[in-house]
Amino acid sequence: MSGREARVWLPGSLDELWKIWSDAPDAVLYAGGTDLMVRRRKGGPLAGSDLICLERVADFREIREEGEEILIGAGCTIASLMDHPLVRQNFPVLTQAFKVLGSPPIRNMASIGGNICTASPAGDTLPPLYVMDALLELRRENGLRRIPIREFITGPGKTDLGPGEVLSGIRIPRLPRYNLHHYEKVGQRNALSISIAGLAAIARISAERTIEDIRLAWGSVGPTVVRSRNIEKALTGKPLSSESMEAAFPLVDRAVSPIDDLRANARYRRILARNLLLRLPFRGVHP
Repeated sequence: MSGREARVWLPGSLDELWKIWSDAPDAVLYAGGTDLMVRRRKGGPLAGSDLICLERVADFREIREEGEEILIGAGCTIASLMDHPLVRQNFPVLTQAFKVLGSPPIRNMASIGGNICTASPAGDTLPPLYVMDALLELRRENGLRRIPIREFITGPGKTDLGPGEVLSGIRIPRLPRYNLHHYEKVGQRNALSISIAGLAAIARISAERTIEDIRLAWGSVGPTVVRSRNIEKALTGKPLSSESMEAAFPLVDRAVSPIDDLRANARYRRILARNLLLRLPFRGVHP
């Protein structure tokens, strides 16, 4: 947008948002801006775009119980969610992912909705949200629709967000039956690291250490998060052991489709995808 400075609006309510967006339909919406501002500095189509910041819209920052679900506002920062008792108590796998997302300054700015809408295969919140069957609320001025996260993210950087829609909230069902919650990623360093491969897992383990139910989702090993029902089905009924996980390696090889990039090659990512199964907490899980 040449010839003038980009404009920035900060609506304080949904009504203000719809009015501003109607007057400036090409403006880009954002919350924390930790990804958007990097892309603007690099140039391209977003470099001079007008902006609408959502950080003052209270509807997007709520966290509340609704029956057997927890509703998380898409504008909630990662840091605020890490410290929230409803999130810590009900979704340990998501809290673990928050702890390795960026750095403290980034977590204080970045929103969970932004991490979802960026739709990066390496997004830390995405594998936990996939295993928990998160449902996204997409709001427009005159309506609301809900869509599973697995259907919302359609490719790297691509989503099913329609014209005039904004991600307003994430609904996550409580999962009291699951007593194993695990998220781990591998990066090139211990902090401020983009995932080379990551795995989110939740499972119900019996007193005899049998896998009664398990959900697994890998990040950074495909164009979107990889969740394989074949792997989950193969592990159900097996002992929670390294031998059971190793037996599933051929299924992992068929499920993932990693690429070569600056951080790692496809072969290394495939090895990591298998070996992350061996990092599950085989001991210390209480029925």
